[in-house]
Amino acid sequence: MTHHNEHQQKLDPDFLLVAYCNGYFPMASHRHGPIEWYSPDPRAIIPLDGLHVSRSLRRTLKRNVFTVRINTAFESVIRACAGRAETWISEEIIAAYTDLHHRGFAHSVESWHDEQLVGGLYGVAIGGAFFGESMFYRMTDASKVALVHLVERLKRRGFTLLDTQFMTEHLRALGAIELPRRSYLRLLFKALTINTSFVDQQESARQNP
Repeated sequence: MTHHNEHQQKLDPDFLLVAYCNGYFPMASHRHGPIEWYSPDPRAIIPLDGLHVSRSLRRTLKRNVFTVRINTAFESVIRACAGRAETWISEEIIAAYTDLHHRGFAHSVESWHDEQLVGGLYGVAIGGAFFGESMFYRMTDASKVALVHLVERLKRRGFTLLDTQFMTEHLRALGAIELPRRSYLRLLFKALTINTSFVDQQESARQNP
Protein backbone atom coordinates (compact mmCIF):
# COMPACT_ATOMS: atom_id res chain seq x y z
CA MET A 1 0.00 0.00 0.00
CA THR A 2 1.50 3.34 -0.97
CA HIS A 3 0.99 6.59 0.88
CA HIS A 4 1.80 8.74 -2.12
CA ASN A 5 0.16 11.88 -0.75
CA GLU A 6 1.80 11.79 2.63
CA HIS A 7 4.78 13.98 1.76
CA GLN A 8 3.01 16.19 -0.74
CA GLN A 9 2.57 19.74 0.35
CA LYS A 10 -1.04 20.64 0.98
CA LEU A 11 -2.40 23.14 -1.53
CA ASP A 12 -2.74 26.28 0.59
CA PRO A 13 -5.99 28.18 -0.16
CA ASP A 14 -4.42 31.57 0.66
CA PHE A 15 -1.58 30.90 -1.75
CA LEU A 16 -4.16 29.77 -4.31
CA LEU A 17 -5.92 33.16 -4.16
CA VAL A 18 -2.61 35.02 -4.58
CA ALA A 19 -1.80 32.80 -7.58
CA TYR A 20 -5.14 33.60 -9.27
CA CYS A 21 -4.58 37.32 -8.70
CA ASN A 22 -1.29 36.97 -10.59
CA GLY A 23 -2.63 34.94 -13.49
CA TYR A 24 -1.67 31.43 -12.31
CA PHE A 25 -3.80 28.38 -11.58
CA PRO A 26 -2.99 24.82 -10.43
CA MET A 27 -3.67 21.45 -12.04
CA ALA A 28 -2.58 18.04 -10.87
CA SER A 29 -0.59 16.17 -13.51
CA HIS A 30 -3.08 13.29 -13.04
CA ARG A 31 -5.53 12.02 -10.41
CA HIS A 32 -2.71 11.25 -7.92
CA GLY A 33 -0.05 13.47 -9.42
CA PRO A 34 1.77 16.49 -8.04
CA ILE A 35 0.34 20.00 -8.45
CA GLU A 36 1.69 22.02 -11.36
CA TRP A 37 1.13 25.75 -11.91
CA TYR A 38 0.09 27.32 -15.22
CA SER A 39 -0.15 30.79 -16.72
CA PRO A 40 -0.88 30.06 -20.39
CA ASP A 41 0.10 32.33 -23.26
CA PRO A 42 -2.27 32.74 -25.05
CA ARG A 43 -5.05 32.60 -22.43
CA ALA A 44 -8.68 31.76 -23.24
CA ILE A 45 -11.58 33.89 -22.01
CA ILE A 46 -15.28 34.11 -22.86
CA PRO A 47 -16.18 37.77 -23.44
CA LEU A 48 -19.30 38.36 -21.34
CA ASP A 49 -21.14 39.80 -24.34
CA GLY A 50 -19.79 37.11 -26.67
CA LEU A 51 -21.36 33.86 -25.45
CA HIS A 52 -22.68 31.85 -28.42
CA VAL A 53 -26.10 30.41 -27.63
CA SER A 54 -27.15 27.95 -30.33
CA ARG A 55 -30.74 27.64 -31.49
CA SER A 56 -31.18 24.28 -29.78
CA LEU A 57 -29.75 25.64 -26.53
CA ARG A 58 -32.12 28.58 -26.76
CA ARG A 59 -35.02 26.11 -27.07
CA THR A 60 -33.78 24.21 -24.00
CA LEU A 61 -33.58 27.47 -22.03
CA LYS A 62 -37.10 28.44 -23.12
CA ARG A 63 -38.51 25.08 -22.04
CA ASN A 64 -36.97 25.42 -18.56
CA VAL A 65 -35.75 21.83 -18.67
CA PHE A 66 -33.39 22.48 -15.75
CA THR A 67 -33.61 24.27 -12.44
CA VAL A 68 -30.42 26.24 -11.91
CA ARG A 69 -29.09 26.60 -8.37
CA ILE A 70 -26.01 28.31 -6.97
CA ASN A 71 -23.71 26.76 -4.35
CA THR A 72 -26.08 24.06 -3.09
CA ALA A 73 -23.86 21.08 -4.00
CA PHE A 74 -20.34 22.41 -4.51
CA GLU A 75 -18.43 19.25 -3.61
CA SER A 76 -20.76 17.09 -5.72
CA VAL A 77 -20.06 19.36 -8.71
CA ILE A 78 -16.27 19.28 -8.35
CA ARG A 79 -16.35 15.48 -7.85
CA ALA A 80 -18.54 15.07 -10.93
CA CYS A 81 -16.03 17.18 -12.91
CA ALA A 82 -13.26 14.87 -11.65
CA GLY A 83 -15.23 11.74 -12.52
CA ARG A 84 -13.61 10.91 -15.86
CA ALA A 85 -10.82 8.57 -16.90
CA GLU A 86 -8.20 11.32 -17.25
CA THR A 87 -8.50 14.17 -14.78
CA TRP A 88 -6.33 16.92 -13.31
CA ILE A 89 -8.71 17.30 -10.36
CA SER A 90 -6.96 15.38 -7.58
CA GLU A 91 -8.16 14.94 -3.96
CA GLU A 92 -5.73 17.74 -3.05
CA ILE A 93 -7.42 20.06 -5.55
CA ILE A 94 -10.89 19.03 -4.31
CA ALA A 95 -9.92 19.76 -0.68
CA ALA A 96 -8.41 23.18 -1.48
CA TYR A 97 -11.34 24.37 -3.61
CA THR A 98 -13.91 23.08 -1.13
CA ASP A 99 -12.06 25.14 1.50
CA LEU A 100 -12.22 28.17 -0.85
CA HIS A 101 -15.95 27.47 -1.25
CA HIS A 102 -16.47 27.57 2.53
CA ARG A 103 -14.57 30.88 2.58
CA GLY A 104 -16.88 32.33 -0.07
CA PHE A 105 -14.45 32.40 -3.03
CA ALA A 106 -15.31 29.23 -4.97
CA HIS A 107 -18.79 28.75 -6.36
CA SER A 108 -20.86 26.17 -8.21
CA VAL A 109 -23.61 26.79 -10.75
CA GLU A 110 -25.76 23.66 -10.91
CA SER A 111 -28.36 22.28 -13.31
CA TRP A 112 -30.96 20.10 -11.61
CA HIS A 113 -33.64 17.93 -13.22
CA ASP A 114 -36.23 16.06 -11.13
CA GLU A 115 -34.16 16.87 -8.03
CA GLN A 116 -31.09 15.19 -9.56
CA LEU A 117 -27.84 17.08 -10.17
CA VAL A 118 -27.34 16.59 -13.92
CA GLY A 119 -24.74 19.19 -14.84
CA GLY A 120 -22.88 22.27 -13.76
CA LEU A 121 -19.62 24.10 -13.38
CA TYR A 122 -17.46 25.57 -10.67
CA GLY A 123 -14.94 28.36 -10.43
CA VAL A 124 -13.36 31.04 -8.30
CA ALA A 125 -14.58 34.65 -7.99
CA ILE A 126 -12.23 37.45 -6.88
CA GLY A 127 -13.28 41.06 -7.39
CA GLY A 128 -14.89 41.30 -10.83
CA ALA A 129 -13.05 38.24 -12.20
CA PHE A 130 -14.49 34.72 -12.41
CA PHE A 131 -12.07 31.88 -13.11
CA GLY A 132 -14.02 29.01 -14.65
CA GLU A 133 -12.43 25.72 -13.64
CA SER A 134 -14.39 22.81 -15.04
CA MET A 135 -17.87 21.70 -16.12
CA PHE A 136 -19.72 18.40 -16.45
CA TYR A 137 -23.05 17.16 -17.77
CA ARG A 138 -25.16 14.03 -17.45
CA MET A 139 -27.96 15.38 -19.66
CA THR A 140 -27.66 17.24 -22.97
CA ASP A 141 -27.16 20.98 -22.53
CA ALA A 142 -27.05 20.78 -18.71
CA SER A 143 -23.57 22.33 -18.43
CA LYS A 144 -24.33 24.88 -21.17
CA VAL A 145 -27.45 26.06 -19.35
CA ALA A 146 -25.31 26.53 -16.22
CA LEU A 147 -22.83 28.55 -18.30
CA VAL A 148 -25.59 30.80 -19.68
CA HIS A 149 -26.76 31.45 -16.11
CA LEU A 150 -23.19 32.11 -15.02
CA VAL A 151 -22.67 34.73 -17.74
CA GLU A 152 -26.00 36.41 -16.95
CA ARG A 153 -25.08 36.57 -13.25
CA LEU A 154 -21.60 37.95 -13.97
CA LYS A 155 -23.04 40.68 -16.20
CA ARG A 156 -25.74 41.54 -13.66
CA ARG A 157 -23.23 41.82 -10.83
CA GLY A 158 -20.70 43.96 -12.72
CA PHE A 159 -18.00 41.36 -13.40
CA THR A 160 -15.74 42.10 -16.38
CA LEU A 161 -13.73 38.88 -16.83
CA LEU A 162 -14.65 35.23 -17.38
CA ASP A 163 -11.40 33.29 -17.58
CA THR A 164 -11.52 29.83 -19.17
CA GLN A 165 -7.76 29.12 -19.04
CA PHE A 166 -6.93 26.90 -22.05
CA MET A 167 -8.78 26.98 -25.37
CA THR A 168 -10.71 23.84 -26.39
CA GLU A 169 -12.96 23.24 -29.40
CA HIS A 170 -15.91 23.03 -27.00
CA LEU A 171 -15.11 26.48 -25.56
CA ARG A 172 -14.46 27.97 -29.00
CA ALA A 173 -17.94 26.87 -30.07
CA LEU A 174 -19.32 28.71 -27.04
CA GLY A 175 -17.59 31.95 -28.06
CA ALA A 176 -14.24 31.75 -26.23
CA ILE A 177 -11.37 33.78 -27.67
CA GLU A 178 -7.63 33.74 -27.01
CA LEU A 179 -5.62 36.71 -25.76
CA PRO A 180 -1.87 37.21 -25.35
CA ARG A 181 -0.99 36.75 -21.67
CA ARG A 182 -0.06 40.45 -21.38
CA SER A 183 -3.52 41.55 -22.52
CA TYR A 184 -5.14 38.98 -20.23
CA LEU A 185 -3.19 40.27 -17.21
CA ARG A 186 -4.26 43.82 -18.01
CA LEU A 187 -7.93 42.73 -17.99
CA LEU A 188 -7.33 40.69 -14.85
CA PHE A 189 -5.72 43.48 -12.81
CA LYS A 190 -8.54 45.83 -13.80
CA ALA A 191 -11.20 43.24 -12.89
CA LEU A 192 -9.61 42.65 -9.48
CA THR A 193 -10.23 46.29 -8.50
CA ILE A 194 -14.01 45.93 -8.98
CA ASN A 195 -15.93 45.85 -5.73
CA THR A 196 -18.65 43.23 -6.27
CA SER A 197 -19.51 39.74 -5.10
CA PHE A 198 -20.74 36.61 -6.83
CA VAL A 199 -23.57 36.10 -4.33
CA ASP A 200 -25.40 38.67 -2.25
CA GLN A 201 -26.04 38.61 1.49
CA GLN A 202 -29.44 36.90 1.25
CA GLU A 203 -28.10 34.12 -0.95
CA SER A 204 -25.20 33.53 1.46
CA ALA A 205 -27.64 33.37 4.37
CA ARG A 206 -29.77 30.79 2.52
CA GLN A 207 -26.70 28.63 1.84
CA ASN A 208 -25.41 28.78 5.42
CA PRO A 209 -28.50 28.82 7.61
